[in-house]
Amino acid sequence: MGLLLFNTRILITLLATLLLTGCKTDNKDIYKGMSASEIYARAEKNVSKENFTQAAKDFEALEARFPYGEYSDKAQLGLIHAYYKQNDSALALSAADRFIRMNPHHATVDYAYYLKGLITFDQNYSFSFRYFPLDKSARDPASAQESFDAFKEVVDRFPKSQYAADAKKRMVFLRNQLANHEIQIVEYYVKRGAYLSAANRANYIVKHFANTDVVPKALSAMVVSYRRLGMQQLAESALKTLETNFPDSVDAKKLHP
Repeated sequence: MGLLLFNTRILITLLATLLLTGCKTDNKDIYKGMSASEIYARAEKNVSKENFTQAAKDFEALEARFPYGEYSDKAQLGLIHAYYKQNDSALALSAADRFIRMNPHHATVDYAYYLKGLITFDQNYSFSFRYFPLDKSARDPASAQESFDAFKEVVDRFPKSQYAADAKKRMVFLRNQLANHEIQIVEYYVKRGAYLSAANRANYIVKHFANTDVVPKALSAMVVSYRRLGMQQLAESALKTLETNFPDSVDAKKLHP
C-alpha cells in the first residue's frame, strides 16, 4: 500500500513537471531579440509555405513590437492577406478597413481596397451557395454591394494599378448579380399588385443597371405597371424604349397593343 502511494506521488510529480515544462515552452517568446526585418522575413517565409496561421502571428508580433517605421505598414497589409487566406473574413475585413482609415493616401492603399473587395466577394459565396445550385441573386446583396464598391475604388482612383483589370472584371460580374436581385424584387411587386413600387424599382434598374441583361424585363414591368395604374403615357414611353432598344425581345412583341 505504502509503495503504491509512493509511486502515485512520483507519477503526479512527473506529470506536474511535464505540464509546467509544456507551459513554459508555450509561453516562450520566439521573437525575443529579433529585429523587424527578421520577423518580417519569418512572416514572408510562412506565407510562401502557405502557413497563414503562423504568418498572421508573425505579422501581429511585428506590428506590436515595431508599430512605427518601414515595417509597420507591411505588417498591417500582411495581416490583411494572412487573415484572408486563413478564411477569417471578419478579422481580414477589420484589418483592411483599419489600414484604409489610417492610410487613405498610402502608396499601396489600392492593394488594401482590392483585398477588401476579395474578402467581401468571397463572403458573397458562402459554402451553400458555392457548392449547391442556388440562385445567388436571391440572397442579401449587402456583401456584393460592398465588394463592388471596394473594387470601384481601385478602378476609379487607381486606374493604373496592377489590380485594376481584375477588379473591373469582378465589378461586371457583381453588377449583373445586383441587377438580377433588383429584378426579382420588381417581379415580386408585380405579383403582389404593388404596381407603383414595381414601376419605381424598374425605373431604378433602367437608370443604374443600363448595360445588364435584365433591362428588357425592367422595361416590360414598367409597361405592365403603368398600364395597371392608368398612366398610359408613361406606359407608352416605356414600351417605345423597349421596342427601340430591344426589338427582338419577346416582351416587346407581347406587350404591343
